[in-house]
Amino acid sequence: MSDMSGSGVFGGEVSGGGPGAADDPVLARVALGLDGVQAAQRGRTAQARESFERLWEALGERDVFHRCVLAHYLADLQDDPRAELEWDRRALAAADSLTAERAQTYESALQVRAFYPSLHLNLASDHLKLGEPDQARDQLERAVLSLDALPEDEYSAGIRAAVDELRQRLR
Repeated sequence: MSDMSGSGVFGGEVSGGGPGAADDPVLARVALGLDGVQAAQRGRTAQARESFERLWEALGERDVFHRCVLAHYLADLQDDPRAELEWDRRALAAADSLTAERAQTYESALQVRAFYPSLHLNLASDHLKLGEPDQARDQLERAVLSLDALPEDEYSAGIRAAVDELRQRLR
């Protein structure tokens, strides 16, 4: 995921709905996202969830790329395993509706297939937390089958290690 710390691409602090955010729907959405990221980084989970849920509503159904990423974030912020599962399902549904061509409008090297190992791994973990090992195994198998979409980098190595760890726990 990208660094959403409030500087860099945006050229300065945007958090808190700074000047012009109320008048510009894009800036307002960016501000909500930055507020959520900053709250999460500071351990303020409830505040992060609130910002991200407001952003979820603001994005609308058509922005499936950002909805996928956002649902992925929101799943990690849930206290209830059932709610976590629901957000992970939303992330997967968004990825399923995201064509490679549409994803590449955001980043030319982005491949939708590379989302699936992490998405299915998260779903497997959710099912295991809920005491549903058969569903966990099914999702883990889907993660394994999609590992070939990952490049050889540090992030991908982490996903592969997590898949192996979960595979051991499910034996």
